[in-house]
Amino acid sequence: MYKTVLVTGGTGYIGSWVVKGLLENGYTVRLTVRDKKKTSKFLHLQEIAQNKPGMLEIHEADLLLPQSFDDASSGCDAIIHLASPFTLRFKDPKRDLLDPALLGTRNVLDAASRSDTVKKVVLTSSVAAIYGDNADLHEQGLIEFTEEHFNYSSSLHHQPYSYSKVCAEKEAWRIHNNQDKWKLVVINPSFVMGPSLSKHSDSESLVFMKGILKGKYQTGAPDLLFGFVDVRDVAQAHLIALESSNAEGRFIISAITAGMTDLAAIIKKLYGKKFKLPAMKAPKFILYLTGWMFGVTLKYVSRNVGHPLKFNNNKSIRVLGMTYTPFEITVKDMVDQMLAMNMVN
Repeated sequence: MYKTVLVTGGTGYIGSWVVKGLLENGYTVRLTVRDKKKTSKFLHLQEIAQNKPGMLEIHEADLLLPQSFDDASSGCDAIIHLASPFTLRFKDPKRDLLDPALLGTRNVLDAASRSDTVKKVVLTSSVAAIYGDNADLHEQGLIEFTEEHFNYSSSLHHQPYSYSKVCAEKEAWRIHNNQDKWKLVVINPSFVMGPSLSKHSDSESLVFMKGILKGKYQTGAPDLLFGFVDVRDVAQAHLIALESSNAEGRFIISAITAGMTDLAAIIKKLYGKKFKLPAMKAPKFILYLTGWMFGVTLKYVSRNVGHPLKFNNNKSIRVLGMTYTPFEITVKDMVDQMLAMNMVN
């Protein structure tokens, strides 16, 4: 049984739910932050810890600094490495996305190798490490994506976030394969939705939902498919992967594939005319003309809009025993909480 777990990125959208689950299960959680003085980042976790059987410790570490995680990992039984930027708002893709993802993974896993106690690492990757564009499915002659596939189509200049995820995960497997002290399990979630534990979260998931609720796509939503999964299911997958001796390799964590108009239809069913929702799919040729307004390139539109997408989540159900939250519940809980916290302004 792993008793002391180092968690990177634990103040984030997914990470906060992971930390909550660990505390509920009696773990001692070593949470790493860049600056312990910025208590607002982790105050919600300290409040959660007060009423849970586990213990929360706060440690300082920097993803970009070698050996920065050595002290925090010393004496730990396991590491859950969630810290990696998920943002579509960046200026320099190498500095803002690739370096923190790749160097952060290297520095955290090198610390695991230098530790005499770490026996398992659970890494948060993404389906973005499995595919880059929806068009990849057809180009590879596939019906669905599985854990066997790796993203080959992304680069620093096209889908840089996805590129950062596949580079970081491949680095993790390289480091793992060059040592025999710890076991690696990788979680590959699709687009994560659901309630946030922190009002201060700047997750792209919340930004995405806020855009839909505030009428960003009122004139028409792109014919764009995503895999969706509840944030609480993703956290649960991490906990099971940590504790299960049967968990090996990668796990696609995804509940449903749906489009933006499908999401809007659920919101309309639940809330009526409360929000300015998209009522139709925007023609692809319009997106070629207006995509720049939404921060997407012509190449992105060409390779993603109107293309099918499917994930195989059988391994997660078979090995981890995942039972996925119905998407309507995910959406309702997320919107209700955003309304309660006045996040839709």
